[in-house]
Amino acid sequence: GIGAAAVLATIANVPAVSRTADDDTQIAKSLATMLRAGRTVISRNQDRINDPNAGDKGLDGKMVLAEASKLFQQATEIDPSAIHPSSLQGKLIRMQMDSIAEVMDVHQETINRQGVGFKGFIPAVFGRLVNEAFGRRTAGIADMKVTAPPMLIRNPKVRPDEWELEAIQTRLMASSWPKDQSYAATTVKDGVQAQRTLFPEYYGRSCLSCHGSPAGEIDITGFPKEGASEGDLGGIISITLYR
Repeated sequence: GIGAAAVLATIANVPAVSRTADDDTQIAKSLATMLRAGRTVISRNQDRINDPNAGDKGLDGKMVLAEASKLFQQATEIDPSAIHPSSLQGKLIRMQMDSIAEVMDVHQETINRQGVGFKGFIPAVFGRLVNEAFGRRTAGIADMKVTAPPMLIRNPKVRPDEWELEAIQTRLMASSWPKDQSYAATTVKDGVQAQRTLFPEYYGRSCLSCHGSPAGEIDITGFPKEGASEGDLGGIISITLYR
């Protein structure tokens, strides 16, 4: 028979094809949960970040990761550092956590700048930077972006692609679509078979200072407000896992 070591080696190198759609759904869900957790930490600390009098805000990579991990654990009942590091989920969640830490550490100077109020380091910007850092680490394995219905897109870099656009318009924006329900499909992206998952996100009260009424009024970031209401579809976390 095969020796135990050979069996273990076989398990460790399970080809991506044997991953089930359910496996990928779980992985995508954990990545979306961690991104949301990190953004929540940034959201809760906006007043601290924008305090012109305080210097060191104490919001380095280590602190933000610890807080985000706590929120992740509250949401999933799983300690992210306990997810097996050799599993795809474990690898990707660690790459994502490294990306969160990197973004915080790289932006210390901005966050801690005295004499300046609004720093522009808002949850949406944090999320985009984390997804970009994550994409550099996971090229060819996974990618992630936060997109939105086209009329809500402020940054052309995250415009929905054809597949996302169709799914957003025919599914997530449909009045019959259950709130918070994700949508997943196996499709081809950039010539590679992939499972793609979309997680709808809805405007909370804190989002409306930039995205609420009156529509057209310029918000603190310099963009015209969209006139949205609390609970409206505001964005979509789009995750691709290549197979």
